[in-house]
Amino acid sequence: MRVRLEGVVKRYGATVALAGVSLEIREGELFTLLGPSGCGKTTTLRILAGFVEPDEGEVYFDDVSVRGVPPAERGVGIVFQNYALWPHMTVFDNVAYGLRLRKLPPAEVRRRVRDALEQVGLVGMEDRTPGQLSGGQQQRVAVARALVLNPRLLLLDEPLSNLDAKVRARLRSEIRKLQQDLGITTVYVTHDQEEAMVLSDRIAVMRDGRVAQVGSPVDLYERPADLFVADFVGTNNLLPGTVGHLQDGWAEVQTPAGPMRGRAAGPLRQGQGAVLAVRPEAVQIADGGAGGMSVPGKVALAQYLGSLVRYEVEVAGGLVLLVDVPNPKGTPSLRPGQSVRVTFDPSAALVFPEDGRP
Repeated sequence: MRVRLEGVVKRYGATVALAGVSLEIREGELFTLLGPSGCGKTTTLRILAGFVEPDEGEVYFDDVSVRGVPPAERGVGIVFQNYALWPHMTVFDNVAYGLRLRKLPPAEVRRRVRDALEQVGLVGMEDRTPGQLSGGQQQRVAVARALVLNPRLLLLDEPLSNLDAKVRARLRSEIRKLQQDLGITTVYVTHDQEEAMVLSDRIAVMRDGRVAQVGSPVDLYERPADLFVADFVGTNNLLPGTVGHLQDGWAEVQTPAGPMRGRAAGPLRQGQGAVLAVRPEAVQIADGGAGGMSVPGKVALAQYLGSLVRYEVEVAGGLVLLVDVPNPKGTPSLRPGQSVRVTFDPSAALVFPEDGRP
């Protein structure tokens, strides 16, 4: 099913939760609403579910307006953050609940519950109660309860936020594989940018009730539309300064650490405030010698992360640059206080107007 929002506005008193949101969600894709708390992503999900009606704008399912259509008639399956399982019911009864409300024959209920539990790997646990399950198993029950209704649209509201890191990583892979196998249009809400990058076909980054950018994970990471997206998606070094020379899409920025150059990522003029953004993995560190565009500094902190070492390097002007060194095995460790030079290719840096800074 295709989903479209056109100019959706939602107010709660003087607070504007959504300020004219327009989105198109393609059939069969996993589309993520990503952003900080209070950006409007959960309100958008609740409008899709039918729990909330927009004050302005329209929502279309396959080009048919769903304004006024109650949640139970929208063909939507929902997985909540807190799972919302009945604690006194068995796994089977939790999953079967919606089917029984529809007064389906018992034999069909048993068949569909069995199929749903098989999809999420919970066959054999039908007689357990939620209190006898791990958090990850409870989440799978919640997914099965949504899938058993054969929804046209699956909505997931931060479904993994209550789980520990390893379980989250495993379940997000399972959710992605299941969604691809079923080909069901899915809208996923999260504030975790890593989760969004791993799961999504496309992502809408939201801020203050508006959509800042829609794109694939690669688009958002490598070609952020503004400084907010560059800062929110992934890790970035943000170096404030003033725009100097401009030529052929390149911009020089006078920063407290010295002049630096990058690709202009927005309308810029000489003398205005700007921020140069460069990813830690695009920065190199050299012990002593200079090479290309570089700035001197001192190692302040080294963090061993297994597949890489992340250094914090203090440079002039009180700035700290993050530098990721991959495959650290066999690489000499740098000590705090050690003098180094930090370098990067200007083509790896983007220069944004400072106006968009969060």
